[in-house]
Amino acid sequence: MLSGNMKNRESIQESRFDYYNHEVSDIDLSDCEFPHVIEIYDFPREFRTEDLLRVFCSYQKKGFDIKWVDDTHALGVFSSPITARDALGSKHTMVKIRPLSQATRAAKAKARAYSELLQPAKERPETSAALARRLVISALGVRSKQSKTEREAELKKLQEARERKRLEAKQREDVWEGRDQSAV
Repeated sequence: MLSGNMKNRESIQESRFDYYNHEVSDIDLSDCEFPHVIEIYDFPREFRTEDLLRVFCSYQKKGFDIKWVDDTHALGVFSSPITARDALGSKHTMVKIRPLSQATRAAKAKARAYSELLQPAKERPETSAALARRLVISALGVRSKQSKTEREAELKKLQEARERKRLEAKQREDVWEGRDQSAV
């Protein structure tokens, strides 16, 4: 039971935070966090991905991808910071570009939210038609018109690619583990 002899005291506690005038601080993305990503902005709302890819067509072979932020903002993901810096130095008539560190709050938020998708664009690995040819020939039950020397050359090329891939993986692991590279 509550004691009834307490005086009717009202106490108003002041808030420590001003919720009415709260401002969200700008997302701080340093140039070193996503140096291979730029913001593409101020282009017509009618632009589609193909239009932006056409603007940056000279970078597609080196590795370039588009991630949309909104109707007039997109992120350009390059294969390396050097390529992104090169793109920042070029002038485009239909779009404006700037580094991600100077981008809008929405673009920075998108970059932060999708950081794993913004890894540098990689070139497609070297491929061979040997497996496809072998599958088609065996499914149709016909003989291959490829000569023995051509098959051997293709097999040698595949073995070299496997060895190169294994060596690159070993070098990556050595760097990660801090092993001496000069001993290789």
